Amino acid sequence: MARILLVDPSETARRAMHGILARGEHRFVAVDSPGAAWTFLRRNPGVDLLFTGLKLEGSGNGLSLVQKLRADPCLQHLPVVVYTGHGDRDAVRLAVNLRVQNFLVKPYHDEDIFAEIDKAAIDPWRNRFFEEEKSFCRLMGLTPAALHDQLAALHRDLGLARLPLQQCEAMADSRLASNRVTPLRQQAEAAGAWAVVEALTQMIEHAGENRWSLWSSDLENLDYAILLLASRLDPDHAASPDFYVETTDMTVEEAQDRANWLAAPAEGRCPVLPWAQLQREIEALPGCPVIDSAAAAFQMIANGHPSCINPLMDLVARDPGLTVQMLIAANQAHPPQAGDNFIEDARLAVGQLGELRLEQQARGLVVVEERRLNLPPTFNWPHYWTFQRGVARIAQAICHDLEFYSLEPVARVAGQLHDIGRLILAHLHPAGFQAILQHAHTQRLRLHDAEKLFLGCTGNHLGVHFGERFGLSRRFINVLRGIDDPAAITEDIQLAAIVSLARKLCRQNGVGASGDPVLDTAKPIEATAQWRVLSEGLYPSFNLPNFEAKIHAQCGRLRTELSGHQAGTVGELVAEAAP
Repeated sequence: MARILLVDPSETARRAMHGILARGEHRFVAVDSPGAAWTFLRRNPGVDLLFTGLKLEGSGNGLSLVQKLRADPCLQHLPVVVYTGHGDRDAVRLAVNLRVQNFLVKPYHDEDIFAEIDKAAIDPWRNRFFEEEKSFCRLMGLTPAALHDQLAALHRDLGLARLPLQQCEAMADSRLASNRVTPLRQQAEAAGAWAVVEALTQMIEHAGENRWSLWSSDLENLDYAILLLASRLDPDHAASPDFYVETTDMTVEEAQDRANWLAAPAEGRCPVLPWAQLQREIEALPGCPVIDSAAAAFQMIANGHPSCINPLMDLVARDPGLTVQMLIAANQAHPPQAGDNFIEDARLAVGQLGELRLEQQARGLVVVEERRLNLPPTFNWPHYWTFQRGVARIAQAICHDLEFYSLEPVARVAGQLHDIGRLILAHLHPAGFQAILQHAHTQRLRLHDAEKLFLGCTGNHLGVHFGERFGLSRRFINVLRGIDDPAAITEDIQLAAIVSLARKLCRQNGVGASGDPVLDTAKPIEATAQWRVLSEGLYPSFNLPNFEAKIHAQCGRLRTELSGHQAGTVGELVAEAAP
């Protein structure tokens, strides 16, 4: 888990970056100006990587901040990635001269962000201020515990010496200053704490030259070195006092609304909402709800007049809400004629819409706040997104391995949107969504049983009604109908069975979180209802044990990849798993 600071006044940019970092479970803080960034950095040596915009809309210049960092003895090694809306040769040249880690063009891309985080983690910049523990202990004849004790003693003694050192400035006594600083410097040298050594050496030099006007800034550098030392001793807490973990704090009205929903079963008020009302609310929606961070990323790209549409295609193809909304918009813009097929590919849908329609979509997105899907510690949007992406990827891989090649593209999309009804519920009735999730967890109920209790229907019913109202492809609607029991439908039964099996495998292997607290009993694929449907189209010689081992291994790799620690495609995963 890395600690990331973003310097950008744009709320859209902040939400987009937050959405990416949350999937990797990284901690994140955003500030709007170089001045605010400087103040934050001086208080928080635990920042692992700084992202800054090049132009900050009247609040300064990203490269001026980098210049200030490189001139500072304490922060000169902090890795910085500069983002710009458009390529600028002179800015790139200056950035290279300032030793930035990278210079990238907006919009943000998941792979780029995670690659930069991984790069910064290879050699954390704070390590340059301390001796490497193993080799230093061997050289000095110390144990790691003894070295830790030396560093802790140094931290304690520096704290005790802080006021006496401050008094030296008022007394302007060079000899006294040297007598107080020198033993501390020797103690720091013996512990290999070079940040402290450098700060104290500078103080001795300035005192010897009677440059007392610099003493205050010397003390500030020493204070920062002490913070670095504290972060060495306690990396998780002392390094980042101003970093925070997002909370799910609710307003009074929101808390009352959730409590009202939670009380409904005991008070005999279930279902809380009649099906007819839910239908009317769905029909009144202007489009498919999209999580706020994904909506921000979409707006960032679509409104930026991109020269290449691929980043927008990639973004839409990875997000359930955006996938559904772009499919709806594309099929409305290009209605299928008699004999024509629906547009069922998210990337193709983006290409069919064109720049002006995409800008219109960006302005009119129906947005769901990410916090509405949080139920710590068991469920949140990043984990739910991982689950839906996992189902999409595994559904595509199943098609490949079973040689249902014609179904690969549609299975991937169907896997991604198979749970869209719950995103719709989170938008229409966020307190109801949270209450249903909480009730299912506390009572150990299957989520669809809890939904039936509170709503008289399931999230799948909401998704089906939405799909029929807004013109989703019939194949996707059939998957929504048959996701729990593929054998119960008569059309697209194989497609529904593939997505249903992918869902079951992702749940069993812990790929993200589905929100369901009750998992199906783990059983061999051969014993599942989904396999009974799929096996009818296979040769008797099909190697099921090999397929089963391979698909479970792919689930394991997806857990890593989708958390932002490894990049890859389904094709690469399939190739890696091939015998």
